[in-house]
Amino acid sequence: MELLPEGKNFRLAQEDELPEILEFLSNYLPDSLKFHQTLKTFLNDRVWDFFFYISKSWPDDPVILHFPGMTSTPNGRLYESFSVFCPKEKLESLHLLEAEDILIDWTQPLFLNFTRVDIMKRLENFYSSIGTMEKVCGDVYICSELPLDITLDELPAEEVKMQELQTENAEAIHELYPANDMESIEVFKRLIVALPAYGIFSSGDLAAWMVQSYYGAMFSMQTRPEYRRKGYGIHLAHILTNTVRSRGYIPFVVIRPENDASQSLYLKLGFKKHYQTVRAILRPYEESSTHD
Repeated sequence: MELLPEGKNFRLAQEDELPEILEFLSNYLPDSLKFHQTLKTFLNDRVWDFFFYISKSWPDDPVILHFPGMTSTPNGRLYESFSVFCPKEKLESLHLLEAEDILIDWTQPLFLNFTRVDIMKRLENFYSSIGTMEKVCGDVYICSELPLDITLDELPAEEVKMQELQTENAEAIHELYPANDMESIEVFKRLIVALPAYGIFSSGDLAAWMVQSYYGAMFSMQTRPEYRRKGYGIHLAHILTNTVRSRGYIPFVVIRPENDASQSLYLKLGFKKHYQTVRAILRPYEESSTHD
């Protein structure tokens, strides 16, 4: 699908506009954190060709859309997967998104990436006459400063080592990644090359891994089942938190509310819960009945 320079209410942000947009988003931290860090990572590291659209009445109507471009959606359309940011005090400007019918085809399934819960509630009210939302909640935990008194136990065995990941590790990472149907192996290869990426290896085998994501956050950590409960996770999270901060990013993670183990781990590293986000699959009613 060709890249559209504009839709009904939005236009493609030009390269020379992006630093100013980043500065605008910084005025709304931490609420804008995921969007802010996504744009910052794009400007600094260019992991992938992202596309950012701003309202044609920007900044009076400060609505910005991000189309990641590399998410593997069922129909393979560029505009099928997106996220949106709008300041809390300007949620009425979301009517521009609701009326957008060129970039976004509301009659087809859509994939809305983790978006602040108040924005999602507004969109849910709008979408209720069109179809259903299959939602997953995630709480945003942010680390403003690592605790000075944190001490970690040594890795449990001599044959267990932490190393930077290499591109040849991408296939093993992709295999374990929960949403590997939505992300290609190529995404992980690019992340490993462009951004900090660490793994814990046991006798040469990759036991656990974690990388900085293309949206600035520390990516979801994964440990192979046979290596769990060995304390590998906090070692990975600790080194990546330090590395992300040293590169000028704000470390944050998105944790499911029911994931007590991850909450406990990140709280030990000084992370604090700030707000809730929601990821959703939007299905028109006709599509929903077919899918069921």
